[in-house]
Amino acid sequence: MLVSFVKNSLASIAVISMMAVVVQPVSAETIYQAMAKAYENNPDLNAARAGLRATDEGVALAKSGYRPVIGAEASTSAVNTEGRVTNTASVGVSITQTLFDGFQTRNNVRAAEAQVFAGRENLRGTEIDILLATVQAYANVNRDNQIVVYRKQNIAFLQEQFSAARARFDVGESTRTDVSLAEAELAGARASLTAAIAQAKSSAAVYAQIVGTTPKNLKPVPLPRKLLPRSLESAVAQGVKEHPAVLAALYGVDSASYNVKSQEGSFLPGVTVSGSVAEADGGITTSQIQAKVTVPLYQGGAASARVRQAKEQLGQQRILVDSARRSIEQSVVSSWTQMEASTATIQANRAQLSAANLALNGVVEERRVGQRTTLDVLNAQQSVLNAKEAISQSERNAIVASFSVLASTGKLTVDRLGLHVTNYRPEVHYEATKDRWFGLRTVDGR
Repeated sequence: MLVSFVKNSLASIAVISMMAVVVQPVSAETIYQAMAKAYENNPDLNAARAGLRATDEGVALAKSGYRPVIGAEASTSAVNTEGRVTNTASVGVSITQTLFDGFQTRNNVRAAEAQVFAGRENLRGTEIDILLATVQAYANVNRDNQIVVYRKQNIAFLQEQFSAARARFDVGESTRTDVSLAEAELAGARASLTAAIAQAKSSAAVYAQIVGTTPKNLKPVPLPRKLLPRSLESAVAQGVKEHPAVLAALYGVDSASYNVKSQEGSFLPGVTVSGSVAEADGGITTSQIQAKVTVPLYQGGAASARVRQAKEQLGQQRILVDSARRSIEQSVVSSWTQMEASTATIQANRAQLSAANLALNGVVEERRVGQRTTLDVLNAQQSVLNAKEAISQSERNAIVASFSVLASTGKLTVDRLGLHVTNYRPEVHYEATKDRWFGLRTVDGR
């Protein structure tokens, strides 16, 4: 009884395990999962984050102008006077504190802060670029894989036509020309399949470069209609107002404006206080404190040139704001029109495919009764293949164009897409490092 019970139990476990294996669905990756992976793993995006962390340190550098400079000094000397050598030595500490520098430090700090805010917008722009590149790579892989399937189906159809043409030739119902035409078309189809497979592998390599993993069982991509603006006008208004490129350019204007004020501060007086304590041989201690006021009168024209240079840079930044807005407007209009055109093209291509299939079926039937030739069948099949590939291309174009609209308006972001990934917060590093007085290690311990 016990042996029988064990055997029955093992058999039941085996059956349950096999059922679990059978019903387990094959995991498929959505485009949003791919974007989440790229957001976490893309090296270009991680490099941009590291660059922003380096920009954060500019604020700490600028704030160092508020703080004292402390140094330790040690000296020794030997003096030979008519054969008599006198040795002296001393050690000391000196402190120098700037009290007023024409507001240069304050303006330098504000300029550095504006650069940090501009860097955050540039990072957001890089995130948008990487997410859009992920969409393009994902759509390309799907399109190329579909084309491979279509061309394999085409080879199977042409193989049947070649076999049928040869069979009809053997019984005297067709000519050598029909056989040669079918054979040539089959050879060309095999070459096209080889090219399609190579293109699919190339697209998969680009996908792996951006996302960090090889594409496997990618799902079809629905158009993000709920995320899109209601009209082209609203899309343009959002883009010229909220796109990271525009906001970064505006922060660039702020930074350049503060830089002008900083350079103008070099014409104002400066006040510093310094003190030192030194101990020489014999225990003699010397203390000194000094207040110094510096009034610049003429600096060889360098200060004036720096002010003029800063003003020209400010003018340049203001022009770049207009340039960024025009570029974003063009990008929004272009992507919007491409989205509309691609959507319309899909419908036309589907109608073309339906008509091509009907024509192919009719030509095949007419060929059977001698009203059509093998060449007519091959041409009709090529029309079907062209229509299928055109649908794949137009679907890819519609997907990329729709996400390009989101990118052009600055809305292709983790929060907007609802990606299941931890959002990178650049302000965390900034708050941790902006007021540091010392320390060689970075915030993450390096």
